[in-house]
Amino acid sequence: MTKQNEIKKLFEISKDTIEKSESLGKIIEQVSNKILVSLQRGKKIIIFGNGGSAADAQHMAAELIGKYLKERKSYPAIALTTDSSILTALGNDYNFDIVFSRQCEALVNKGDVVFGISTSGNSQNVINGIKTAKKNGAVTVSLTGGTGGKLKKLSDYTIISPSNKTPHIQESHRTIIHIICYLVEKYSRN
Repeated sequence: MTKQNEIKKLFEISKDTIEKSESLGKIIEQVSNKILVSLQRGKKIIIFGNGGSAADAQHMAAELIGKYLKERKSYPAIALTTDSSILTALGNDYNFDIVFSRQCEALVNKGDVVFGISTSGNSQNVINGIKTAKKNGAVTVSLTGGTGGKLKKLSDYTIISPSNKTPHIQESHRTIIHIICYLVEKYSRN
């Protein structure tokens, strides 16, 4: 197989995963509506994940605080993956499994919408963060892949990418995040 054929095949796999993600339209709409209600009530969006999912959390927060496509009021969003002092202090003083739950304990309030991103659905620190967010009264959303992992049963809403391969799950997650940001921006009264 030539490199050009490999490139074409990878684009086809990515395209197929994103096309299969169309079946998630109903849950994406439900999650977008929960965010809209939360924002109307003066609440915030909190997002976290590890590695590429940490980057996706930061990307989503940036789209909500800045803009996706149009000029509008900024939406309150926080990615819990950006403060290296907090992350390293919690990892050192406690352990890495609590880096999100400890922040959720301090920052999540009733009515906030909290996103945990884990391609496997089994990242312990994301699971712990979702559990704490739920305990604090937040609406919890997980972006996962494969079978949804443990997060599937813990979250109020679980959006499961139709793939078992991390890179393709992440490609799908980025598209889903963009669709959510589009819907929130388009239908927000703010």
